[in-house]
Amino acid sequence: MNKKKIIVPLLLLLTIAVYFVVFYKNKNLKYIPENADAVVLIDVKKLTGQYLFSLATHPSEWSRGKGKGKSAGSLKEAGIRIPDFLQIFHIKNTKFSEWYSVLELKDQQKFIAFLKQQKFTDKGNNRFQKDQIFLVINYGYCIAGTSELAFETIQQELLHAAGNTVRNADQFIQNTTGSISFISGQKIQNFSIELSDDEIEIKNNSKLDFLNSFASKLQNENHFLKLELDKENIKNITRFFNKDIADSSQAVSCKAAVELKQVNDTIISYEYDDNFNEIEKKTFQKITQPNYVINIQSNNPEKTWGYFQSKKWINSENQFTAIPFQPNEIIQNNTGVVIKSIREVISSTTNLNENYIFIRNNSLLYSSLKTLSNTEKRIISDIDYVLYGNKSHDYWVKIKAKKGELPLILRW
Repeated sequence: MNKKKIIVPLLLLLTIAVYFVVFYKNKNLKYIPENADAVVLIDVKKLTGQYLFSLATHPSEWSRGKGKGKSAGSLKEAGIRIPDFLQIFHIKNTKFSEWYSVLELKDQQKFIAFLKQQKFTDKGNNRFQKDQIFLVINYGYCIAGTSELAFETIQQELLHAAGNTVRNADQFIQNTTGSISFISGQKIQNFSIELSDDEIEIKNNSKLDFLNSFASKLQNENHFLKLELDKENIKNITRFFNKDIADSSQAVSCKAAVELKQVNDTIISYEYDDNFNEIEKKTFQKITQPNYVINIQSNNPEKTWGYFQSKKWINSENQFTAIPFQPNEIIQNNTGVVIKSIREVISSTTNLNENYIFIRNNSLLYSSLKTLSNTEKRIISDIDYVLYGNKSHDYWVKIKAKKGELPLILRW
């Protein structure tokens, strides 16, 4: 038989196989409910390709890569149907911390066995929990979430309802590792998520390099946190916590600087001697406290002060009690109010006249991370800074990691 006649169809079959395995993606998104107001998509194939490329170019990780590959393999063998796009969504009028995802199961029993192996607690009725991850299994599907409050609604709308709306991935993501999208009626605002060797960027415009200029300026300062926000940014950020605070407080801008310091905290307790005399006992412990100054400019300082009083955030000693770190003082002036700690005064800093929030990693934080797992602590300690920036209709978030021998995808 002519070898060429065999080789050509084999190459054709191989090309088709590579296309479907590596490039072809099912863009039908079946698991986003109608009442979702935010969606995160992860391009699983693109992320996997990025991981394999990073692994191939770092031979030192090949031995550990086998272990990781084993874990990935065990995940595939756990009865889960790996999607081309992982769909994570937030439901309107629920807490900002509540996010959900739906996974298809190839083998329900294998998946339950996998959950037990991963030390999930069986709560009965096919419900499982580990830390803040909740799962429910039903009819070959698994709903996962950071809460279980919307499980019944999701099951009715996505799994049991006929004619559920199927969206297309192109509505949300355009050839990036991931995306986060905000939905308001028929309007969808998309932000790309891009992962590089030592940073993660989330943005709605690919040409935002100008933001790096003030990022470099902020890195030269020693503050743990620094921010400058106008009225619109105050409104966008505070609506996650309190929908009316921006309008009710009459605030038109906010500037703040925070530093962290370790201080000695005195704990007073009492003991009794043999004659039942009370004896005062003092012990000392080191705690991390912030020193801060917050300057809120207002259209009407008296109304701002009155709003804070109506919320019972100002006590008789003119301390701002909404900030739990005391002692502090709040002062009304001609342009607004100033809130500052009085333990130590923060030196004045340069204003950049931009909209941003800059958070620098600080080792003093680690003492308060006792409830986190070792993996979570390692990831947080690896972060250098987080920066949010806004100019006009362009938004940008950068999570910058410390320089390391390995890219983030192999570190995390």
